[in-house]
Formats: sequence, C-alpha cells, structure tokens
Amino acid sequence: MKLKIIDIAFHRNGICGAPFHVVLFDDRCNDGRRMMAIAFEEEGHCAVLDVAKLAAEEIAFGLNSWRGDDYEAHLRKAIKQRDAKEAL
Repeated sequence: MKLKIIDIAFHRNGICGAPFHVVLFDDRCNDGRRMMAIAFEEEGHCAVLDVAKLAAEEIAFGLNSWRGDDYEAHLRKAIKQRDAKEAL
C-alpha cells in the first residue's frame, strides 16, 4: 500500500467522547484518491472516506465506504511517527 500522508490531527472529542486522530492522505494505489481516515485509540476502530465524495455529499455505505482494516496499520504507523516528532 502506498499512502502519501498530507496531514494528521488529534481531536480530544469534547470532555467525554473518545479521542481520535484524523488523517488526510492520498492513496497512490487507488488512482491517487484523496482520502480521510478517523482512527480512534482502540485498534479496529478506523473509518476511511473519499474526500471528493464527501464534498459531493456522498456518504452511503458501498458508495463511500473503504476497508479501514486495509489502511489501519499504515495510518497508525504514520500517527506514531508524527507523535514522536511532536514529542521532540
């Protein structure tokens, strides 16, 4: 899998919600498609959506749904690398 990470942001999700990371990336194996992932702290909780389809208000399952489990390991690695850089 070839991903180009554009940006990563941490969201604490208010005072009682589960925090998560948002990752904006290009999927070079999928026509360079710009994607957005939401990765919660617990493994297996990762959602991936196509940004262009979101902009076109397409959110239906099967039309703008991507296998988070296919992307998750790569995304979590990028999150850890970013967190390590910020800790310096």
